Amino acid sequence: MPKPPPTGPLVTRGSIAAELRELGVRSGETLLVHSSLSSLGWVCGGPVAVVQGLLDILAPDGTLVVPTQTGELSDPALWSNPPVPEDWWDTIRRAMPAYDPLVTPSRGVGVIPETVRTWPGALRSAHPQTSFAAIGARAHEVVDGHAHDCRLGEHSPLARLEAMHARVLLLGAGYDTCTSFHLAEYRVPTPLVRVGRPGAAGWEVVTEVSITSDRFDELGYDFERDRRSVVVRGKVGAADVRLFPVADAVRYAQRWLTLHRSREDVLGYARGGDPGGDPGGDPAPGRLRRGRRT
Repeated sequence: MPKPPPTGPLVTRGSIAAELRELGVRSGETLLVHSSLSSLGWVCGGPVAVVQGLLDILAPDGTLVVPTQTGELSDPALWSNPPVPEDWWDTIRRAMPAYDPLVTPSRGVGVIPETVRTWPGALRSAHPQTSFAAIGARAHEVVDGHAHDCRLGEHSPLARLEAMHARVLLLGAGYDTCTSFHLAEYRVPTPLVRVGRPGAAGWEVVTEVSITSDRFDELGYDFERDRRSVVVRGKVGAADVRLFPVADAVRYAQRWLTLHRSREDVLGYARGGDPGGDPGGDPAPGRLRRGRRT
């Protein structure tokens, strides 16, 4: 039986660039993009056209940044979507390949970030679970120095992006994907957790800040309501779009988390009490349990 024709809208490289320009994206700026290809409509050229449209509007002196997380490089004892048999755990820990920024594919973040990761000239940060990839004039500045024991904190690309006055573009993605909010978790009282992962010399365990994207949708709703002057709303194709500064999102999240995240919540996340089942905040927050998005 033939498939029904697409309903559209028809989206092209040119229409993406034009609609982003109308939204207020500027040539030469640095943009952290969280995206959903399927939300845009029928995209002629798929993810390649989306990346081309983004690069067209940013121009050669701009910089495109995306999350390229690898949440599967984590302790199999914590996997929940799906879990694996306990008698597999030790074998998985021994056999799991270590992170290689050049070849390890991103997982759970969608096809647009993976397209950026493999783009000619793209650079990728060094963290084995929460890396970012960047293309453009300031790509090296963004990804350089991502500490191995700092997933999304002061020694990660998020802090660099904040200092560079970068903006976030939610391109059909929700606030639950907004990694910038995680930087605020490093600036409020938060427990530490032990995080296992494969390393160059075998299985390793590092101490990290406990992170979780639980309640980020609620945080984002309040941010947009209270900071209307800094959140630009619009459409690209069929996708709802939000555009705002990283720094504003982090400042607001820091205050919001202090008021709304209870000590019991935080301790619960660190003990593995997150209702989503990601002890200590999963290594690629919000990805393993909630499926594909960026």
